[in-house]
Amino acid sequence: METRFPIEELVSKVLSELERLNYAYNTICGYRAFYKRVIAFAKEKNEGYFSEALGRDFLQEKYNCTVDYYKEAMPKGLKGPIRRIRVLGDYQLHGVIIRRIVKKPGYVKPPQFETELTAYEKECENNEYSKRGLRTRMQRLFFFIDYLDRRKVQKSNDITPEIISDYVKTIYKYHEKSIASILTTLRVYLRFLYFNQYTDEDLSLKVPQQSKYYYPPVPSVWNKEDVIRILESIDRGNPTGKRDYAILLLVAKLGLRAGDIKSLELSDLNWHSKTIEVRQNKTKNTVTYPILKDIGWALIDYLKNARPISNSPFVFIRMNAPYEAFGKDANLHNIIMKYIRLSGITVSHDKKQGLHSLRHTLASTLLEQGTPLPVISEVLGHFNSKSTSVYLHTGMEGLRKCAIDPEEVLKNV
Repeated sequence: METRFPIEELVSKVLSELERLNYAYNTICGYRAFYKRVIAFAKEKNEGYFSEALGRDFLQEKYNCTVDYYKEAMPKGLKGPIRRIRVLGDYQLHGVIIRRIVKKPGYVKPPQFETELTAYEKECENNEYSKRGLRTRMQRLFFFIDYLDRRKVQKSNDITPEIISDYVKTIYKYHEKSIASILTTLRVYLRFLYFNQYTDEDLSLKVPQQSKYYYPPVPSVWNKEDVIRILESIDRGNPTGKRDYAILLLVAKLGLRAGDIKSLELSDLNWHSKTIEVRQNKTKNTVTYPILKDIGWALIDYLKNARPISNSPFVFIRMNAPYEAFGKDANLHNIIMKYIRLSGITVSHDKKQGLHSLRHTLASTLLEQGTPLPVISEVLGHFNSKSTSVYLHTGMEGLRKCAIDPEEVLKNV
């Protein structure tokens, strides 16, 4: 729906829209000053209208910016100027200012879509989507809803294939995996609208197919020596170190996700059978892991000598008051980063460094040792509960050989 306005008129419309969206006064002043320079540049080039080419030339001449900001990462010092140029292009193309920041909790649903959004969210909860998965799904959907609102769409039945097509144009510069996720979210939501009679037409059929198949990148893994260095860098004489050591062992040796570690309760530790029973947050499957010897002693050391006195049912809690469970959005990323720095390991920028990288390392190690794929999938929680029996029968016995002896535990209590 591109409508070309003279550049002065386009800037005026953008500034008015920023005011309507309640952007901060200082932010709008910054945009206004920046656009004065863009208008002056356009006049120097004898251009009466804004274009992407004009925007790129402006950034290159005034900021020495030569990156293709639709495909490459934006340099730190140039994010502001690039964002302002993209706002002009977005408004000229779509008639709206597209927010490109991550939604924060407390999103206010536009009133014309509130009923169906609430109903959709409720259906997702009834389908037992994980909290994290539902939050991510809704955040993707809110961008689309914001776009509809700014296009002055007054009800779901007013959505047209053309509007869907225009919105998809705004995401084409994203990574293939992100595009696939957004398109899937749109299809599912539009199908929900049709099946629940919010729309007369099944608009999910109008969401374009991705022309390129996504090949997932090779996961980041650590070599054995680096994992040992990370673990050895932990001060296990310190209460926080005792906790962090137990957490990193659970990830590195059992492949637990951060969410499962946060939700692990004291009652999940079965010392009699030497097992840990985990109901995975992501899959909702219940998986049983063995308490390996080093993991067992690390847990005992933490529980006896480091864990603050607390009524919390969770195994791992904060080490500073209030002594409660980790926050729902905590990903424990800071824990592994702390010990990567202390160990002196140099990590390249393109290598993922979170707890998930230890899960990938475990999978890679098991694969090298000839572990069957169904067992690896079960350890990482990628298959349904039917695969649990495969893991218990083929992998458990070998791991039990390293399991802690309850009698030995009692002798040392």
